[in-house]
Amino acid sequence: MKLWVKNIGKSFEDLMVIKDVSLYMKENEFVSILGLSGSGKSTIFNIISGLLIPDEGEIIIDGENYTGKTGRVSYMYQKDLLLPWKKIIDNVALPLVLKGERKKRAREKVVDYFRIFGLDGFEYKYPFQLSGGMRQRAAFLRTYMFSRDIMLLDEPFGGLDAITRFKIQCWLLDVLRGLDTSVLFITHDVEEAIFLSDRIYILSDKPARVMEEIIVDFPGPRDKGIIITDGFNKIKRHILEIMDSIALMQQTL
Repeated sequence: MKLWVKNIGKSFEDLMVIKDVSLYMKENEFVSILGLSGSGKSTIFNIISGLLIPDEGEIIIDGENYTGKTGRVSYMYQKDLLLPWKKIIDNVALPLVLKGERKKRAREKVVDYFRIFGLDGFEYKYPFQLSGGMRQRAAFLRTYMFSRDIMLLDEPFGGLDAITRFKIQCWLLDVLRGLDTSVLFITHDVEEAIFLSDRIYILSDKPARVMEEIIVDFPGPRDKGIIITDGFNKIKRHILEIMDSIALMQQTL
């Protein structure tokens, strides 16, 4: 087991945000956390990354307790957060520089990844010279350079238009096939979760609890045609029924 989130709970003053949440991620697996806005998804990520300490529970990575410890996993937010005054190669190399690498050596280490991530020719551009999709690719590569085996992605495509978003989802799956990395992904988009994931955890409203674990078992490489198949729509209907019940419970409280 690569990552084990074990019975975590978290409150802020009198508000319980997370209650007894457990989930796991295997090596090279893509797992999504799906829930309504404000349900505590980002709080879970902040606990996994060590930015928050849970009131109870543990974060186990490769069999070791990392509760409250930062620097073990990489974390990508919805906004690309590229530094506008730095060239793309220096934005991407920043995690290595922060870990003590010299700028020249850091550039040498990241430059070969520009081809893998479809950023050839953009090494010495500035962020304002890139499209939204290309900026997200650069941000994804920078995240990967921080920690290559576990990546936390917090709605990274939420700010993109629908066409660009689907293109970059397909791009992400293609890139991940060549990387040795495990991804934990936050979204509130049902189709996005199904298209990208091996498994999906559905969270209740606050306090967040795991309502159900969904296995997404589609054969072979995924392409855009999968979203109109019976299997895809069967999973989608099931998830929407669960999400509707969560929303209904929220209204009655």
